[in-house]
Amino acid sequence: MSGRYFGTDGIRGRANKFPMNAEIAMRVGMAAGLSFQRGSHRHRVVLGKDTRLSGYMIENALVAGLCAAGMDVFLLGPVPTPGVAMLVRSLRADMGVMISASHNPYYDNGIKLFGPDGYKLSDEIEERIESMLDTDVEMALADSDALGRAKRVDGVHDRYIEFAKRTLPRSMSLSGLRIVVDCANGAAYKVAPAALWELGADVVAINVEPNGFNINKECGSTHPAGLQKKVHEVRADIGIALDGDADRVVIVDEQGEVVDGDQIMAMIAQAWHQSGRLAGGGVVSTIMSNLGLERFLSGLNLELHRTKVGDRYVVEHMRAHGLNVGGEQSGHIVLSDFSTTGDGLVSALQVLACVKRQNKPVSELSRTFEPVPQVLKNVRVSSGKPLEEEPVKAAIEDARSRLGNTGRLVIRPSGTEPLIRVMAEGDDSGLVEAVVDDLIGIISETRSAA
Repeated sequence: MSGRYFGTDGIRGRANKFPMNAEIAMRVGMAAGLSFQRGSHRHRVVLGKDTRLSGYMIENALVAGLCAAGMDVFLLGPVPTPGVAMLVRSLRADMGVMISASHNPYYDNGIKLFGPDGYKLSDEIEERIESMLDTDVEMALADSDALGRAKRVDGVHDRYIEFAKRTLPRSMSLSGLRIVVDCANGAAYKVAPAALWELGADVVAINVEPNGFNINKECGSTHPAGLQKKVHEVRADIGIALDGDADRVVIVDEQGEVVDGDQIMAMIAQAWHQSGRLAGGGVVSTIMSNLGLERFLSGLNLELHRTKVGDRYVVEHMRAHGLNVGGEQSGHIVLSDFSTTGDGLVSALQVLACVKRQNKPVSELSRTFEPVPQVLKNVRVSSGKPLEEEPVKAAIEDARSRLGNTGRLVIRPSGTEPLIRVMAEGDDSGLVEAVVDDLIGIISETRSAA
C-alpha cells in the first residue's frame, strides 16, 4: 500500500492542505461511495464529525462526493466516533464516515471510514479506495436520476446515550459517585455528561464549550492536568478524560493520579476473568503496551497478544482469535461485547462498574501492576528515511543488546504525524533513559546530515 492518503487511522492532515482539503474529501466520498454499492437498493451512509472548524468544509465536500456516487447521506452532526460505528448497524447503512483528527489540535482533521458491519476498513479495502482517488472516478458516478440525497438525523444523541447505558446491568446505578468528566471540547460534550447523570452520578463536566478552535486544547485525554486539578478541587471519586472524538479515555483516580489504557485494560480484564466473561484467554494490545501489563496477565494465566500500533489492528486480531478485551496504552479500549471500535465512555462505564461492585476507591482498583520504567520520545522528520541509514541501524542493534532479555525497544514512524517514535522499557530506568537518548541523538544527527 502506498500510504499516500491513508495512515494508521484513516486519512489525516492539516485542514485545507493536501490531503485534507475539500477536493480530496469529495473524491474520497466518490470512491468510498462507489466501493460500497451492493445491490439495487437505495444506498445510505451515516456521516458524523467532531467539533473542529474545518468539519463544516470537509462535511460538505464529502456529502457532494457521496451523493454523486448515489449514496443517501444521513448527517449526524457532532457525535463520538463509536456512535458512528453503532449507527451504521442501527440504521442499516452501507457505510459510515467520521470526520475527526481524534486527539490532534483543531487545525488538523481526518476521515475515518466504517463498513456496513461497523468495523473500520481493512488495509485491502483502503488500498482499493486509495487506488481510485487518482483515477477518472467520475466515469462511474451515478446518473442524474440516481443521485443521493442528504438529510439531518434527529435523536442521534439519545440513541447513543441509551446504547452506552445499556452496557451496564439495568439494576446498576452510579448514585453516590461524584464524577468529573473532561470532554475535550469535542464530540462527546453533550452525550458523556448526560449519560453519566442519567445513570445517577453527581457529574461535574469540564471542557464542554466547543468553539471550533479549542478541541483538545490543553484538555482531554492527552492533557489531563486540568482534570487532575478539578478532581482535587471538588473531591471527586473519579475523573474521566476523553479525546476529541471520544474513542479513547484515561482515568484520574480520587488522589489525582492518571490511570492509562494499560491499567484500564488490566482492571477490566481481571474483573471479567473473575466473572467468567473474558473470552479467548487473554487481552490484545499493541507493541507499545507496558511490559508490566504482560507480566501481570501472565500471573493470571492470561496471554497478552501484541499487534501493530492502531486500534483497527487490535480489533482485527480480536475478531480473528475470539478475544473481547483489547486496546492501546493511549486509552483506545475496545470491548467487543459492546462495540466494534474504541469507545471512551463505554470503557469508563466498565471501570465504574468495577468501583460499584467492589466498593473500593479507584486508586486501589487501578493499581493492578507496577509499570516497568518506559521512556517514549519523538524525533521530527521532514524528509528522508533515517531509519534506513547504516549508523542508525547499528545504533538500534546496540540498543537492543544493551537492554538484553529484560527490556524492549520499539522504533517506528508515526502514522499520523511526521515523527519517529523511540520507545524503550526495562527494569533499569537509567539504562532505559540512556538508550532512548542515545538513539534520539543518532537519528537527529543522521536527519540533519541528510
